[in-house]
Amino acid sequence: MRRKDKEITDIKSIEEIISRAEVFRLALSLDDSPYVVPLCFGYRANTIYFHSAREGKKIDILKNNNKVCFEFDIDYELIESEDSCKWGMRYRSVVGFGKVVVIENLKEKQEALAIIMENYTDKTFLFPERMVQATLVAKIDIEQMSGKISGY
Repeated sequence: MRRKDKEITDIKSIEEIISRAEVFRLALSLDDSPYVVPLCFGYRANTIYFHSAREGKKIDILKNNNKVCFEFDIDYELIESEDSCKWGMRYRSVVGFGKVVVIENLKEKQEALAIIMENYTDKTFLFPERMVQATLVAKIDIEQMSGKISGY
């Protein structure tokens, strides 16, 4: 990171940003074509979980290249100024890299879906086998990530 004064390296601070985020952005690439998609997620033990339909552009890309980049951001606020060069943005963010692995085992898929739901509610759910089998559930094995704080 160019601005070391803005870098967050402490894992607890990084995980606090992730825990407060409502969406994450998954960046994929195939040949020379980048693709970014916002997704609901769950996070536990250095792993991001998400679900998807079994077909679509994202899945087509992942079948050919499972290397991804991801981003979370929170606390964003526009900083206005009378001077056009002093406008800016306050935020906290996390960017990282990893590899997507599709989860095939029914029990592991149900556990991953529960982790995703825990990110949004305190309620617990049962996930019917028929619905779980119809859903693609994946995890990102995180290889590296760092945070950034700006304007605070």
